[in-house]
Amino acid sequence: MACANFSFTLLVLCSCFATSFLVCHGFPVHHNNPLHHRHHPRFASHNYRDALTKSILFFEGQRSGSLIFDAEMTMQVDLVGGYYDAGDNVKFGFPMAFTTTMLSWSVLEFGGLMKGELQNAREAIRWATDYLLKATAHTDTIYVQVGDANKDHACWERPEDMDTPRSVFKVDKNSPGSDVAAETAAAFAAASLVFRRCDPTYAKLLLRRAIRVFQFADKYRGSYSNGLKRFVCPFYCSYSGYEDELLWGAAWLHKATKNPTYLNYIQVNGQTLGAAQFDNTFGWDNKHVGARILLSKAFLVQKLQSLHDYKGHADNFICSLIPGAPFSSAQYTPGGLLFKMSDSNMQYVTSTSFLLLTYAKYLTSAHTVVNCGGTAVTPKRLRAIAKNQVDYLLGDNPLKMSYMVGYGPRYPQRIHHRGSSLPSFSTHPGKIQCSSGFSVMNSQSPNPNVLVGAIVGGPDEHDRFPDERSDYEQSEPATYINAPLVGALAYLAHSFGQL
Repeated sequence: MACANFSFTLLVLCSCFATSFLVCHGFPVHHNNPLHHRHHPRFASHNYRDALTKSILFFEGQRSGSLIFDAEMTMQVDLVGGYYDAGDNVKFGFPMAFTTTMLSWSVLEFGGLMKGELQNAREAIRWATDYLLKATAHTDTIYVQVGDANKDHACWERPEDMDTPRSVFKVDKNSPGSDVAAETAAAFAAASLVFRRCDPTYAKLLLRRAIRVFQFADKYRGSYSNGLKRFVCPFYCSYSGYEDELLWGAAWLHKATKNPTYLNYIQVNGQTLGAAQFDNTFGWDNKHVGARILLSKAFLVQKLQSLHDYKGHADNFICSLIPGAPFSSAQYTPGGLLFKMSDSNMQYVTSTSFLLLTYAKYLTSAHTVVNCGGTAVTPKRLRAIAKNQVDYLLGDNPLKMSYMVGYGPRYPQRIHHRGSSLPSFSTHPGKIQCSSGFSVMNSQSPNPNVLVGAIVGGPDEHDRFPDERSDYEQSEPATYINAPLVGALAYLAHSFGQL
């Protein structure tokens, strides 16, 4: 299979990218690890290990590479690499950074259970951080997007055939972007912890960059959606504002540096930045819930009393998910799937499942439970809810449909993804013009290239899934859907003796 400048000559049963990553060997699982169970349950309805392998493999199919030149800029900017966010040919920095943070958090919490998949997960992280380092190479500037999404979406073409403008968009002191900058800082800080033991030089580089980028985010406040509205909206508008990212970024820098400056920042600014808000949706836009769970560990596990309130904030989120519990507010489909919104709902399923398992781990370490208005909810209950969500995704649902492509006997055949839906270079070496591909996009034929591991947006609130390529809300995969699931699958595979 020939490698083109832009990845995606499918599929990802193999990768055509030569890499020179430093091999980071996995660490043994210590016997005092609360996740290290001596006795595994006898039966699992799913092969979580296979799903884990495929969930990481997906990232290879999203890899990008090209040398970008923007005629409007005075310099040539090397923005080789990174990931396409979903089914188009645009590199959006905001969701890419969040994907990186969540892949890193998955490895930090459950990497010790991943065995052979740990190195693959690290390589997926490094592909992103290498790109983000380039995007932040200039002080007080971040290149946050490559490609004009409006023009890209007017074409249905393979990455190899791209002829739409590869415009580069940035935030700087004059047009700030605290949201995308603080998320990028979080990604660097989290990834620095992933590489701290196995590549300390790289880890130090990431952490220095995290500190610098967070300073930029905090000093020059503003949402990137303001200055770049016509380019980033409605695709990745920062609807929740930038306060959540500042709290989230500070939380990760506190974890990565142990510098009291960041703890003080959190204590002074936490309330202003929305620490106690009742916004219980965690995804690429809103990070409040993730920050609460992450900071609760400092109290629960590290016994940092000054962050006591974050246990209550985290409990409030968990209680909102528990059916029948006081303050429960979550909606579930008749088949049992958490349902937040119609557009790419599965991202909230995977992110919530990860948070449930991670918080259960913290609670177990602290020998405590969730307090829901006087009702105790145990870590075991949180794990059961998370497992049910993952099992639904993998096929335990009314349609008996796996929403992970390539996993199980029945999965989506017509995902909203240009590289997957159009013929590969090996079968059609000639150029496919911008508009020519729409005949394929609008057809009912299955995608010729199976994007193994891709998780689509998923069913609607009634468990229905039409499997239509044009339905981007339900049929489009995205990196930030997969990233948190990596950690959840590692936990489940280990729990059932598959790793």
